[in-house]
Amino acid sequence: MLKKSLALLQMEAAETGAGALKRSLNGVSLIAIGIGVIIGAGLFSLTGIAAANHTGPAITLSFIVAAVGCAFSALCYAEFASLVPVSGSAYTYSYATMGELFAWIIGWDLVLEYSVGAAAVAISWSQYLIKFLSKFDINLPAQLVMSPFETAKLADGSTVTGFVNVPAMVIVLTMTAIVMRGTKGSAWFNALVVFLKVSVVLVFIGLGWQYINPVNYQPYIPTNTGTFGEFGLSGILRGAGVIFFVFIGFDIVATMAQETKNPQRNMPIGIMGSLLICTVLFVLFGHVLTGLANYTEFKDSAAPVAIAIEKTPYAWLTSAVLVAILIGYTSVILVDLLGQSRVFFAMSKDGLLPPVFSRLHPRRNTPFQSIALLGSFIALFAGFVPIAVVGEMTSIGTLLAFVMVCLGVLILRRTDPDAPRSFRTPWVPLVPILGILVCLVMMFSLPLDTWLRLIVWLAIGMAIYFGYGKKHSKLRLAQEANDAQKVT
Repeated sequence: MLKKSLALLQMEAAETGAGALKRSLNGVSLIAIGIGVIIGAGLFSLTGIAAANHTGPAITLSFIVAAVGCAFSALCYAEFASLVPVSGSAYTYSYATMGELFAWIIGWDLVLEYSVGAAAVAISWSQYLIKFLSKFDINLPAQLVMSPFETAKLADGSTVTGFVNVPAMVIVLTMTAIVMRGTKGSAWFNALVVFLKVSVVLVFIGLGWQYINPVNYQPYIPTNTGTFGEFGLSGILRGAGVIFFVFIGFDIVATMAQETKNPQRNMPIGIMGSLLICTVLFVLFGHVLTGLANYTEFKDSAAPVAIAIEKTPYAWLTSAVLVAILIGYTSVILVDLLGQSRVFFAMSKDGLLPPVFSRLHPRRNTPFQSIALLGSFIALFAGFVPIAVVGEMTSIGTLLAFVMVCLGVLILRRTDPDAPRSFRTPWVPLVPILGILVCLVMMFSLPLDTWLRLIVWLAIGMAIYFGYGKKHSKLRLAQEANDAQKVT
């Protein structure tokens, strides 16, 4: 099985000058990037859904359980990121432990998390923008906020078919332009966005805390209905599965390793720091949400925060939360673009994708052509494809990557136990095994059609690998050249 040696990967990590990404990120920048993608609109919607259907006020315990499950994978990511600080994240780690074919599968799989995920987020961003503008009696033409496969009823009762989702395309192209300008500029923009949306979360917690009604916490763990997952202990576990996907995003920090100053120190700080901060915020958020309103009031509501805010005198908070959702989605799109372009950069440097994906801007040292191509593709996807097609494909791709990273730590601890690791995952093999089990449980809880889409997607990827990647693999070509020299 063709594998990349740790020595080769570490040599790539030490590259500087022309052809190398510019190192401009520190630990704080990485934490901001992690928070930027973890805190999205899911916090403002999934929390209420999980509380109403599974946990009651014990949603706080579900957040802790989900965070612990994420922590297993995060610890494994942190070890790899400090050991092999190069772009590519799970793709690169799989290349070093399981070989080129598995690395390709994971690299192609990550497209589901980043590119397809960014398109889904852009479509949702468009929908929230329409709601926000309607508060000011600004109504965009229905044909320009939907894909050609969607219809909508107008106020006069007539039905119109969409043409293109213009807002979704505009936000993707705007974020593409920002990412193309360089990692440092993107980091500053992301830091501003993170500050604004974290501020809204903190304001909700701070102002809402004084209006908490203790009666709403009785009982804190509602009695199970007799069905697994409907309250009780099983409800807390099911709730953790529902909100697990709120935490997805910390792994994108690992794709920025080659643009990080002192990555051996700062990568673990960025990965674990963003996860820890978000966990604390989420627990406090869930506590206030279920304290302001009884969890039963969130049943079948896509806007549980609005229900909770009605229990306070701060009606303006509803608009603030809507702005926070828009801001949150904006930063998720930006970080998804960053992550996807860096994975493709690593795959292209290895010869598995065409050189265009690793060509750097002469002045900004960013893979500008790759970003432009990806941004254009995602914008077209967001503009012309309905969200129902793209919305469910992201989570399974992420979980598969998590499994591979945890498995990679187990393999590398056995095959290369003495490699210098500035950060070591504690309690190996327990932590990686628990990470694998938690992720597999989450994967098997997903519906069958999601698995079918994953299989089709991976089949397309395999066709590209055997049609192009395998023939142009630099590692394979180098090995064949060495074998030919030995023969002669």
